[in-house]
Amino acid sequence: MALKCGIVGLPNVGKSTLFNCLSNAKAQSANFPFCTIEPNVGVITVPDNRLEELEKLVKPERVVPTTIEIVDIAGLVKGASKGEGLGNKFLANIRETDAIIHVLRCFDDGNVVHVDGSVNPVRDKEIIDIELQLKDLETVQKKYDGIKRKIQTGDKTAVKEGDLLNRIIQALEAGKSARTVEASEDENEMVKGLQLITNKPVLYLCNVDEGSVVSGNEYVEQVKNAVKDEHAEVLVIGAQIEADIAELETYEERKEFLNDLGLEEAGVNKLIRAAYKLLNLQTYFTAGVKEVRAWTIKKGMTAPQAAGVIHTDFEKGFIRAEVIKYNDFVTLGSEAACKDSGKMGVEGKEYVVEDGDLMHFRFNV
Repeated sequence: MALKCGIVGLPNVGKSTLFNCLSNAKAQSANFPFCTIEPNVGVITVPDNRLEELEKLVKPERVVPTTIEIVDIAGLVKGASKGEGLGNKFLANIRETDAIIHVLRCFDDGNVVHVDGSVNPVRDKEIIDIELQLKDLETVQKKYDGIKRKIQTGDKTAVKEGDLLNRIIQALEAGKSARTVEASEDENEMVKGLQLITNKPVLYLCNVDEGSVVSGNEYVEQVKNAVKDEHAEVLVIGAQIEADIAELETYEERKEFLNDLGLEEAGVNKLIRAAYKLLNLQTYFTAGVKEVRAWTIKKGMTAPQAAGVIHTDFEKGFIRAEVIKYNDFVTLGSEAACKDSGKMGVEGKEYVVEDGDLMHFRFNV
């Protein structure tokens, strides 16, 4: 699944520190041996405790977690929509992502200069929002101008599309993002075709100091209040703390460090899982003595589509899927025990795969 999240934010908000921590997250996420994944900038393993449990029971030769791509996008400045700074590059890069992680500075530090001279995460958010909205407004206006003649002739499809475009234009001109516009199922397909930046799902990440990492601070509350109508998740993380964790040698050292801070796990783990959810993804597993592997699929995929993620031949020649629920497998301890207890289901082409399913595909090519 070649889906990716883009990390955006103003300069000096902790974006690069965070990205470096994410790139090293594979080593932090669990106390068992993952297989080696070829180093590829921005390819991040997704922490999943279920893999640990399966590894204990199956004792495979290797464990392969699922991954997502995280893209560190150049810092934005005012005027980016008109090409200021790295504006054109920034906007081109962000358009290629499927979701946005928006990093906001929520800490005071005289040694780290803020690009606008003072710490104000809500203002920072609005700077980026405005630039993205202006770029989308340009896109939508151009599209509307292109079908105006058809609208004037009464073309029904054009009239319908024009109505949607007008609603998006009104929202953008009012300083709202395209994702806030109510749209029908048919209209949503039209919106997708526009590839609007402000229609992408967004996660707000508040970068805080060590003292605020457990319960947040006043800046975090300001952000939560500012985004309360956006149906967006707000996560609190200390990028510098994550950098310190990444430098520790062993799993035990990292655990002890986290315990001292009152944290159950590294913040990057929460962030990666949140990004996975933001992309509307879920996981199914294959488990054998050679390999226990997590596979990434979009929510709502059928068994043949899920099989196709392994190999296109699996989808083309799909016969059936043998499915064991994760909890049943862990409770009973093996595939054979699940089969004997009637906990292995045999599913056909219409079966919609659920998160955590253990799958074995039968196919014929």
